[in-house]
Amino acid sequence: MIVRSIFATIVYMSRVGTVAGGHKADPQAAPDLFDDFSFLLARANALSLAAGNAALSLHGLRVRSYSVLALAAGSRQPTQRELAELLRLDPSQVVALVDDLQKRGLVTRKPNPSDRRVNVVVATDDGRAAYGAASRSVAAAQDAQLLDTFSGSERTQLAELLRRLAFPESGAA
Repeated sequence: MIVRSIFATIVYMSRVGTVAGGHKADPQAAPDLFDDFSFLLARANALSLAAGNAALSLHGLRVRSYSVLALAAGSRQPTQRELAELLRLDPSQVVALVDDLQKRGLVTRKPNPSDRRVNVVVATDDGRAAYGAASRSVAAAQDAQLLDTFSGSERTQLAELLRRLAFPESGAA
């Protein structure tokens, strides 16, 4: 969900420019920067993370812990290594995130049914409830702060473009 807001912000910025210090930025002042995908992605990511973290703070979560919880609440039952690969985090970061969620009773580690030497991360009932509430808060924040100028079809198109960018090997998550 958070990832979807990145391109929304990019498209929005390309249509209306950026606001810095209350003044609209002039794309002509730095045309190379305003056309640079790395800059646009980094700026959109920063805006998206700020909105997401603000919404998630009400639930005692941040975007990274929310992402782990979301994956654990789904049907994938990821291993910690899979979480690290999918979220592009160092495995030690994932261990810390899972440890924190486990201490809070939101996830548990269970033996992988296909390889009992490996644990999968699974949301508890409390974790699934927390994820549901947090996902509603994130969606509301995205709608209000990042996606409010987009039509339904633009959001769908943006989500598809983001999936192709984020998962080039498959074109989707």
